[in-house]
Amino acid sequence: MERLKHWLSRVPKPIRWVLVTVIGFTFLVLGLIMLVTPGPGILFLFLGISVLALEIEWARELHKKGLQGLELLLAKVKARFFRKK
Repeated sequence: MERLKHWLSRVPKPIRWVLVTVIGFTFLVLGLIMLVTPGPGILFLFLGISVLALEIEWARELHKKGLQGLELLLAKVKARFFRKK
């Protein structure tokens, strides 16, 4: 994602916004399709939100909440399966 940010920083803002929006929403649509067909739908949804978070505020907030939820889930899994005896 850092390489994408670096590359996009050299692109003019209106073009960058259009590129990020098109790529992000493409990943979101593909993710929604893959939720009902075989494929990694949740991964594509998260990837689409991550790309959109580069330029759009609501996606940035959603991305932050998703990462917090993932960290909480991982902490619960670690506490459940990796207890010290």
